[in-house]
Amino acid sequence: MGLFDRIFGGGKKKIAYPKELQPEIDKAMAALEILTGAHDRMWQIGQADWSVDQDVGTIVFNSPNGMIATAPVQIIGTYNTQDGTWLWGWDNPSLEPALTEHARKLRAYGQKRGYEVLTTRKLTCPEEQGWEFAALACMLGKSQGAYRGPAGTARVFMTFGEIQLSKAS
Repeated sequence: MGLFDRIFGGGKKKIAYPKELQPEIDKAMAALEILTGAHDRMWQIGQADWSVDQDVGTIVFNSPNGMIATAPVQIIGTYNTQDGTWLWGWDNPSLEPALTEHARKLRAYGQKRGYEVLTTRKLTCPEEQGWEFAALACMLGKSQGAYRGPAGTARVFMTFGEIQLSKAS
């Protein structure tokens, strides 16, 4: 496997969505792109360091321009870069249950409509599909944005709520 494949999902085949779900995914991705652009212009989300405190339920971004952005966080799922699998937050025992509300909301949405991709606990898919899941969770959860952060060989996909901005001391 080459460097390009390791970075961009190793050529894993994307899981096809039911025809009724694909437009929702497209809408969610377009909305997330707009939100992310606004966050990047305001406090440089793309270059910020991040940390999550599961006990408090917050994500903190420290941007290079000295802004600190703090927001409530929800963990949608994790992507294992070693085996190319997605694990939903609603089935991850290492997560605080209070931080998986949006993941559970997606699961309920999938159960109601018969979307197996949203109700199967572990999936083999490319990493980019994690962004689509996070975008849909962002839209359904009425979040202010989504983020993917590295944690060893995993990538943690999260949504976040209303942001409080402050300047670093």
